[in-house]
Amino acid sequence: MLRFGYSLIGITNHPASPEGTGLEVDKLSGDHVKAYLEAYLDRYAAFLGPDLMGAHGLHGMVNDSWEAGAQNWTEKLPEEFKARRGYALTRWMPVLTGRIVDSAASSDAFLWDFRRTLGALLAQNHYAQLDEILKSRGMIHYVESHESGRAFIGDGMDVKRTATVPMSATWVSGNNPTAGYDADVRESASVAHLYGQKLVAPESLTTAGPGFAYAPADLKATADRMLSNVLNRFVIHTSVHQPLDDKAPGLTLGPFGQYFTRQETWAEQAGAWISYLARSAYLLQQGRFTADVLYYYGEDSNITALYGAGLPQVPAGYAYDFANPHALTLLRVQDGALTTASGMRYRVLALDPRAQWMSLDVLRRIASLAGDGATIVGDKPRNTPSLADDAAEFHRLADVIWGVGDATASHAYGRGQVIRAQTLADALTALRIAPDFSFSTSTSDTELVYVRRLLDDGDLYYVSNRKERAVSGEASFRVAGKAPELWYADTGRRLPASYRIEAGRTIVPLPLEAQDAVFVVFRAPSTATARRIPVPTRSVVATLKGPWQLSFQSNRGAPSSAVLPHLASWTTNADAGIRYFSGTAAYHRTFDVPPAWLAPGSRADLDLGTVKSVAEVLVNGHSLGVLWKAPYRIDLTGALKVGANDLEIRVTNLWPNRMIGDKQPGAAKITFATLDPYKADSPLLDSGLLGPVRIATSK
Repeated sequence: MLRFGYSLIGITNHPASPEGTGLEVDKLSGDHVKAYLEAYLDRYAAFLGPDLMGAHGLHGMVNDSWEAGAQNWTEKLPEEFKARRGYALTRWMPVLTGRIVDSAASSDAFLWDFRRTLGALLAQNHYAQLDEILKSRGMIHYVESHESGRAFIGDGMDVKRTATVPMSATWVSGNNPTAGYDADVRESASVAHLYGQKLVAPESLTTAGPGFAYAPADLKATADRMLSNVLNRFVIHTSVHQPLDDKAPGLTLGPFGQYFTRQETWAEQAGAWISYLARSAYLLQQGRFTADVLYYYGEDSNITALYGAGLPQVPAGYAYDFANPHALTLLRVQDGALTTASGMRYRVLALDPRAQWMSLDVLRRIASLAGDGATIVGDKPRNTPSLADDAAEFHRLADVIWGVGDATASHAYGRGQVIRAQTLADALTALRIAPDFSFSTSTSDTELVYVRRLLDDGDLYYVSNRKERAVSGEASFRVAGKAPELWYADTGRRLPASYRIEAGRTIVPLPLEAQDAVFVVFRAPSTATARRIPVPTRSVVATLKGPWQLSFQSNRGAPSSAVLPHLASWTTNADAGIRYFSGTAAYHRTFDVPPAWLAPGSRADLDLGTVKSVAEVLVNGHSLGVLWKAPYRIDLTGALKVGANDLEIRVTNLWPNRMIGDKQPGAAKITFATLDPYKADSPLLDSGLLGPVRIATSK
């Protein structure tokens, strides 16, 4: 005899202050979630008043990452299970204790139904209801859900599909970001594309240490990787409130976040970095995402669990979105393509090999799509995982769609077909669907990724070089009849590009710096089949050596000024005030400009070589801009004059050196932080202008 009961498991919201800590709400209960959120929002409304709730006040809520652990019961679960699965829960409950009822296969099928019910309740009673309540108050809802590696019983696409803004998370891990968060961002992007949300907004650039050790150049590779996964709004983690002017670097959210606050050393130089993020995100908000493949991942696990170690084997040059069972219900077939009300249009529906256990509902939906003319690529499903399904009907329908046995590679069904191919690449080749984007180069081991957006008046491609070395080659785009332009988000420059059109494709010579990115935009109609833009020839005409006059930001422990005979990291200086300095120091010198540098048709630029970490360049008292990534190069042409010119380079490093310096014997403490991970013997970060500093001209 077994007796069952249920109780609270004691999970509290965390991390939170003691005053803000309490038990988690029952997220499977519509009644409890509604009571909780209404009471929570009523407190804000009572304080702010009705005029400051909604579009003109408290505008939205971020539903952050799921950190509540697992939940497996709610008061109305028996009724909900019966309504959703069609049979009673009670007889099968011994399976929840590890016992077998009827057979191992039947018990596993019950567990599958049980988990599916919990996921459906979570999506409906927690996430969808939060969205409904917030919208009733004129508020928007950002939904981040489960990231990766968390105990989460729901389906990520299901819980995000009602959100105003589907969200995910990405963490910074050095200059070579890992694939661990690609799937989470792509999940959110897929939801936005299928359900018609415009924005995809991950928690962005989060770190867990070392504290205060990230400059924009350290963050760029991760930001570009997120953009290539079709992010188009950055929510930077984190900007902790800084109430004190004289305490820096200040308050932190424990060890979490790259501390993007006004107390950051490079806060006053952050505009160029933010402009890069803003321009990139804005361009990827335009038009509509374009993809050939809709990739169905099944019903057994989350995208982040399935593809956290690597995205599915969709061949390079083909874009795709993920789909779950609910997403399949959005699809209609038009001229053989899978379409949605949001405007998406896919050429094929690809089935993940792990989706061969398929519910009868999904199999029927696939039959309907194929019957209407869709192309399905994937193996014949083996069985249904659900105890509620009719197994005989499942096998009958699978045989009708795929054919009896496993012999044929392609099988017609209705107006469509199913294709059994060894790989998705083989199927796309057989269907004569050419890659949307390809890149040819003599450089080995290259990795370029792309995003395509269909504009009202053309096409926009985002192309990113993921490698830490420059690459040059030819990019081929599935576009013809329009002249390409190269748009650079770091500077805002827009340049005409060379091109030629071959076999309905546009070939564009495309040089990219290490971990660089460019937008290739096709808008201007052109009947020309080729265009050649001359490539400037660049020659170094001067190297600016020492001595350099150096002046330091006050109240940071360094002398007011110093003379450097040659460029070197501040950390090698004999003066401890310079060695442990954190902040901004200005390099000064003059240089002579001959008339030839300013000849008509000539351009002069300044290359700073290596900078640690951010530099602002001023010539003759006029700021030319902030340089935050390699190559640290800026156009001098309009600022120069024949004869003597004044040069000032304001270089800003990071906080760790001063925090380490504060721990040296006898040091006067300058910094303050609620989290300080550094010790007296922690390694210093290279800092300052390292050079070489060169001037080059080009024609």
